[in-house]
Amino acid sequence: MLPDMYNYENVPVTSSLDENINNIKSILGESSDLLSNPFLINGIPCNLLCCEGMVSTQTITDLILVPMTGLNGTNIRSPQELFSHVKDNMLMTIDRGLPTEYGDLVRRLMSGFAILLINGISTAIAFGVQGYAVRSISEPSSEGNIYGSHEGFVETVRTNMSLVRRRLKSPLLRFELFPVARTGHNDVIVAYMADRVPMKLVKNIRKQLEQLPTETVLGSGYITPFLENSKKSVFSGSSVTERPDVFCAKILEGRIGVLIEGTPFAVIVPSLFIENFQTLDDYNFRPFYACVIRWIRYAAFFMAVFLPAVYAAMVTFHPELFNHTLLVTLAAAEQTAPLPLALEAFIVLIFYEIIREAGVRLPKSVGGAVSIVGGLIIGDAAVSAGIISNPLLLACAISVTASFVIPSLNQQITVLRLIAVAAGGICGLYGISLLAAVMLVNICAAENYGAPVMSPISPFTPKAMRDVLTRVGFGKMSRSPASVEKLHGVDMNGKGE
Repeated sequence: MLPDMYNYENVPVTSSLDENINNIKSILGESSDLLSNPFLINGIPCNLLCCEGMVSTQTITDLILVPMTGLNGTNIRSPQELFSHVKDNMLMTIDRGLPTEYGDLVRRLMSGFAILLINGISTAIAFGVQGYAVRSISEPSSEGNIYGSHEGFVETVRTNMSLVRRRLKSPLLRFELFPVARTGHNDVIVAYMADRVPMKLVKNIRKQLEQLPTETVLGSGYITPFLENSKKSVFSGSSVTERPDVFCAKILEGRIGVLIEGTPFAVIVPSLFIENFQTLDDYNFRPFYACVIRWIRYAAFFMAVFLPAVYAAMVTFHPELFNHTLLVTLAAAEQTAPLPLALEAFIVLIFYEIIREAGVRLPKSVGGAVSIVGGLIIGDAAVSAGIISNPLLLACAISVTASFVIPSLNQQITVLRLIAVAAGGICGLYGISLLAAVMLVNICAAENYGAPVMSPISPFTPKAMRDVLTRVGFGKMSRSPASVEKLHGVDMNGKGE
């Protein structure tokens, strides 16, 4: 069967050099970035293939071209002798492979390997001489810290693998690299500690990745839906991180990490809800200070979700909850506003989301202008015109600012805040209480690969409260190392039911 661009994965490489070159060109559709370099070694036709821009010119010259051309005039007279000599006696590059099928050959070619084909040999030799442009290691953009490392993952998966290995030099750390997505063949790495993760769980996650229905993987969001069991839960059973040190900490707790070629965000499964309130700096600060900061984050979450809704509900349905002085002040501020409080809150929050989205999508040079125009000019004009009251604007501003404290929950907070405003505007505090109960049921029912998302609060694990309600010192924590499987008593041998 002749291979083409749609059917080539399991077609074996032939012993004819010309046929192999024609087949590869047919698979790639005569792509302009395919470089073919024919040459002779003692009269034996050979060809060195690579993709333009994917290899290092200096490396391929020093390690492959010069040593290969130096074989002219030697006693090598047959293709078999040449193949055996190159394979067994010439190191050339550390990363090598012997593709026997066009699928493996093309994947390596597209990953920056140089492919050596010898006439009369049905096995290619692949040399890792990658030299494509990559972003240098820099500080993570989404997870700031004070005392921790300032190195973040980059878009190159092998570089990310080295960042993890530098921090965990244990021989129990395992990396499994394989391609996923039926069209893109993107490289992913599954990382785990062999002594802390059940192999059945590793096989389940690998199976999920190998069976991805997507054509390509351009970001972590392409695979996270397929690594979660609780499809209807608002809160995710997986998390992403841009920090190698956080990635290593989660792996040491018995998690599985997934590194993806082309994105600096790694996926960690399973993940717990409480981890959104924990940062690396918590373990660099003194325990008493870290405990205070952690409780501030808990309070910030509730303010971010419920503060505008509670204000609207109390003013509309429960004014008796305010003392007389405050009630008079609020009544004077709200009597000039022409719209219901819940509708005002909706307008303010939606307007904020518009400003935030514009600031993210616009070029950096004009992003600041959006904040000035939206926050100062339009906001001040709306208050001066009496369309929006000052107390409501203050409540919404505090809520929005509080959401910045937990950036990993920004998506959930944004949606729940709007739903809470609707519930408070329609049913008052009763509606907000009902929404909070629904949220609690939803998150407590969610699990991922047998690990409850709300663990260790539900199911309750007293020992784990040392790092939830407070933050004890490392002396106490080191006596019983944290592990998702052991500490929380969950079954991680397979998928949750």
